[in-house]
Amino acid sequence: ICFCAMKILLEFQVLQSSWSIHTLRRLFHQYHKTFAPLNFSYYEAISCREQAVLKCFNFARPSNPALWWINGNGDEIKWSFEELGFLSQKVANMLFGTCSVIIMPGTTQLTAQDICYRLLASKAKCIITTDALAPAVDLVASKSQFLKAKLIVSESSRAKWLNFRLPLLIRNRVQTKSQDPMAVYFTSGTTGSPKMIEHSYGSFGLGFFLLGSYWMNLTPSDILWNMSDTAWVKAAAGSVFRPRFQGSCVFVLLFNPLFICQTLCRYPVTTLCSAPTACHMLVQHDLTRYLFKRLKHCLTAGEPLNPNMMAQWKSQTGLNIYEGYGQTKIGMICAITKGMKIKPGSLGKAASPYDVQIIDENGSVLPPGKEGDIAIKVDAKQPFTFFTRYVVMKTASTIRGYFYIPGDRGSMDKDGYIWFMGRSEGVIISSRPFEIESALREHPAVAESPVVSSPDPIRGEVVKAFVVLAPFFKSQDPKKLACELQDHDKKITTEFVQQLPKTITGKIRWNELRNKEWRDLVLINNLKRPIPINFVHRGAFLTTVSINIGFYFTH
Repeated sequence: ICFCAMKILLEFQVLQSSWSIHTLRRLFHQYHKTFAPLNFSYYEAISCREQAVLKCFNFARPSNPALWWINGNGDEIKWSFEELGFLSQKVANMLFGTCSVIIMPGTTQLTAQDICYRLLASKAKCIITTDALAPAVDLVASKSQFLKAKLIVSESSRAKWLNFRLPLLIRNRVQTKSQDPMAVYFTSGTTGSPKMIEHSYGSFGLGFFLLGSYWMNLTPSDILWNMSDTAWVKAAAGSVFRPRFQGSCVFVLLFNPLFICQTLCRYPVTTLCSAPTACHMLVQHDLTRYLFKRLKHCLTAGEPLNPNMMAQWKSQTGLNIYEGYGQTKIGMICAITKGMKIKPGSLGKAASPYDVQIIDENGSVLPPGKEGDIAIKVDAKQPFTFFTRYVVMKTASTIRGYFYIPGDRGSMDKDGYIWFMGRSEGVIISSRPFEIESALREHPAVAESPVVSSPDPIRGEVVKAFVVLAPFFKSQDPKKLACELQDHDKKITTEFVQQLPKTITGKIRWNELRNKEWRDLVLINNLKRPIPINFVHRGAFLTTVSINIGFYFTH
């Protein structure tokens, strides 16, 4: 397992470059023109799955800037592609012959319990981390009979740990093939325990080729700031493969929400990629006060983007947000790209090489406007971008006829735009939770507002929102706020909470909120739990009897 993989290089090989912040501008890059690496026939060939996948491939190694690292204390590191490639090879030399390495990244937010689960589930033989997580590893390392080596990236030694050193010995490069296993990722686990997903060099590397050009719109003259932990698949896609293919520079800053705006003003970042939560946080600080001189392209992924949030971002920055929808397993499924009409609330159109449809429970394609399961057509020419396999777990439940089922509900309009409804765990009573959440988020007091089903002794179940208040409103009278929200939107049961249960990747654990509601009913009333109607956590169409949804304040 690799924690903070970037720090392996940053800790031990601080290369002082002659580049200067004050002389960057255009001189920071060797190339100034906008390159179009793919022609339309090539794009169509990949879309139709007619383009041959190379047996072997690797990245080019030019002298263009590849990495610009800043820690917030005035320290900076800048590496060219050549320097980054050389240091990467030294890391590989360290592990060569020790084991047949398949990386399994993990974020620094993992607890000892999280680490233990991953060690046992993956049967990992080696773990690499820093001083920050070494104590947590020591607490659980003895529970894994498979763990053979512990490597620490540190200036000092630690008992029973091997200290990571970058040897100078240069070995012959290993020729990896496109179908060789490359990485194992744990999914977010919003509705259960995280699942292990295996990717090959082809699916993980080549799979992100197109989107670097068409969704991220990157060129060799761009500087990309992707606000993702280096252990998340979004970081691998957005900070490694996509910019590497396009020859773009990756800007890395230790995340601090207090300095995002100042950073965008000071540094020549041209492309920003963040989660919707970060966008919502930023617009609350009135972005019209800041001048982002070089910023020209904004991207978001991870959760559906609220249409009101998109409008606020546009009015304050003058820039559109281009949304992408995908999964750890298969990469980007659909996206909004430059030149495409933006329909607020939509996820855009299918991303190459996928044929995305909306199907029913029998695997039949539904007409425009009908809600069903979002599905990707698979046949003898299965897209090379698909994950290799679930590790240990079977994939049968994700296949329906000739379609792969990502597990989300949605609809498609007549123009081919996909509209996300939520996870396919089911429905509650005749309402769209995503619409309720979006409406609640329009109120300035609401920072977050996930909606789940909640038991009701008379009606069986009602819609309930867990509301996290924005900082300015936390000191106000909760009963008064409840009345304001009641006047603002549809009447639902609401509960004000300080924080929400979330996954390591920051996604809300909807099943935990829903299960708590139904579990509390049993504990309080000592009643047999009614059979709950399955609920799509971000908005499936609710199919049972219509009710008058009441907005009740609960302590």
